[in-house]
Amino acid sequence: MFAGVNMFLVTTSTPADGKRGYHHGDLRNALARAAAHLAATGGPDAVTIRGAAREVGVTPTAAYRHFENQAELLGAARSLAMDGMVAAMADYLEQVPTDGDPVQRALERLRSTGRGYIRFAIEEPGVFRTCFTGGLRDEGGADGMGEPAPYLLLGEMLDQLVAVGYLAPEDRPDAEAGPWAAVHGLAMLLIDGPLSELGKQEQDVAIARTLDMVSRGLATGPQGRRTH
Repeated sequence: MFAGVNMFLVTTSTPADGKRGYHHGDLRNALARAAAHLAATGGPDAVTIRGAAREVGVTPTAAYRHFENQAELLGAARSLAMDGMVAAMADYLEQVPTDGDPVQRALERLRSTGRGYIRFAIEEPGVFRTCFTGGLRDEGGADGMGEPAPYLLLGEMLDQLVAVGYLAPEDRPDAEAGPWAAVHGLAMLLIDGPLSELGKQEQDVAIARTLDMVSRGLATGPQGRRTH
């Protein structure tokens, strides 16, 4: 299990008495953590005000003082789920060597984020599904218009490919859609689709093939054309 995923599960774990409990004045955060735990075990449909209140050990009335409805509570669970996903992707990024050829390093960083994304989906499908219950700009920022961290991380990887000459600058604007669609699509096929019965070795092959195709599709700069 990823260190980041393990940290996510620790923050949402249940005490031995079955109640999550909370420090006085921290009920909102306790409910959010309870909602994230419900999402981890049952997906976004399992997140309810009553369910989170029961997990914490308070009445639904008390929970409604902090979350007006199920959608608000699900948004809080989604934020924690995103944190878990980004932590898992960061685990993979940390394994990329910091030396060597800069082009190959930038490519491996891109592939590592993709592997972390897909592996997170396979190992934590309930949390993964919860990450994508809203729109692209529902995460972050006081105005609710921030973009989700995995999307921003992908943008950083693409910027690095431009910097090393692998991706042509004119092809950089809005280039996130293609790689994200390929990686997310494979993740969904592996957890909810016809590829869900693949074993670990077959999964690794499918992931590697998909990431190779993504890499080749981005090879529009001078270094990319030279590589391929």
